[in-house]
Amino acid sequence: MAKDVNRRDFVSRAVGAGVALSVVKAVRPARARVLGANERINLGVIGVGGRGRYLIRQFMEVGQKTGDVQIVAVSDVYEKRKRQAAEQAKCDGYLDYRDIINRKDIDGVVIGTPDHWHARMAIEAMNAGKDVYLEKPMTRTADEARQVYETSVKTKRILQIGSQTTSSDQWWKARKVIQDGMIGKMIMSQGSYHRNSTSGEWNWPIETEAGPGSKGDNYIDWKMWLGPAPKRPWDPDRFFRFRKYWDYSGGVATDLFYHVMAPLQICWGGGEFPSRVAGTGGIYVFKDEREVPDTFMLVADYPSGHSVVLSSSMANSQHIPGLIRGHDGTITIVTHGRFEGRVEFITVTPERHAAEEFAKKWGSPEVKIPIEERPSHYQNFIECMRSRQTPVLDGLTAYKAMVPIAMSVESYRSGQVLFFDQQKQRVTARAPKKA
Repeated sequence: MAKDVNRRDFVSRAVGAGVALSVVKAVRPARARVLGANERINLGVIGVGGRGRYLIRQFMEVGQKTGDVQIVAVSDVYEKRKRQAAEQAKCDGYLDYRDIINRKDIDGVVIGTPDHWHARMAIEAMNAGKDVYLEKPMTRTADEARQVYETSVKTKRILQIGSQTTSSDQWWKARKVIQDGMIGKMIMSQGSYHRNSTSGEWNWPIETEAGPGSKGDNYIDWKMWLGPAPKRPWDPDRFFRFRKYWDYSGGVATDLFYHVMAPLQICWGGGEFPSRVAGTGGIYVFKDEREVPDTFMLVADYPSGHSVVLSSSMANSQHIPGLIRGHDGTITIVTHGRFEGRVEFITVTPERHAAEEFAKKWGSPEVKIPIEERPSHYQNFIECMRSRQTPVLDGLTAYKAMVPIAMSVESYRSGQVLFFDQQKQRVTARAPKKA
């Protein structure tokens, strides 16, 4: 942890990191194109690195199944990526993302850029009348997440955050278990995201010929890529391995914990904002240029009286099962090490004092609930673009997931426990005074 950062000053700066977005947010929202019942939906994809190319494939598959979705434009600051993605989707390609946002024929924007661009691009797109599929994490900071959510409300645009696992059925089955009272009062949720990267997590290959001074396919618009981040000289490690640096990412917390916190919000029935959050860990193994920890833990307390404990290491792959603990029983959701992906069932196990009553009421000393198929996250977004219904991971739910994650990063970097003021919707260094 950096020794030269004054803790109170750091928290103040981190909390205010989204203030610059207020200029973008103030723009009067544009009218969106009204979609007819059988009219084709036109999408633009911003950021077409590894994740962006994956999203192109997913939405192209939706279009192949339904016949009413097409990608008409892509953009990226790296000329080669832009060209390859445009060829993949057989569409227009741009170096400047604003060329996509300004197109009147585009109905929805898919954002797969590094995290530090998420808030600005999402807000600009919604103000331009576009629906938005925004990759996880929602943003870098809690304040940015609030602004993105508020913009979605003001503009009445569909906003789906891309933690695709929230469209899996296990979370919705767990939600019903809790609502049915099968585990009694909820006490603690826990989860983990562990993997062992022998070369060092996020040390993706560097294409040494690419850069801002190169021509043709190798050209990178470095100034545009930095965008709202601090200005720095060209650094290929920062460009190709951005998740290692605080300017663009929150490391484990923003990259991986969002796949845990977002599903938990679904389980909790919409969830709530935390009251107190701490983040801890360190760089224990991968001692290279990285700034973010390779091992990280998050602990959050909630006003209704339960806590969340998340653990991760990028240097050890042994997981902790995903559990939601109640006073009367426990839900085991994930046993295979990740909160992503398909599972066959969830298990509800009573505590000893509640076992007899549990067996009488539910017909078994332990209940296994099978998981059913649901529409994919991408299908859900497209369906909601037409119906104007709330998507699976809407702005408010995503905002509630982002707050403890962003707070854990700030806590780690400042070395102090942080609090969330529910009334003012802001992170503070001291517990808010009770009304």
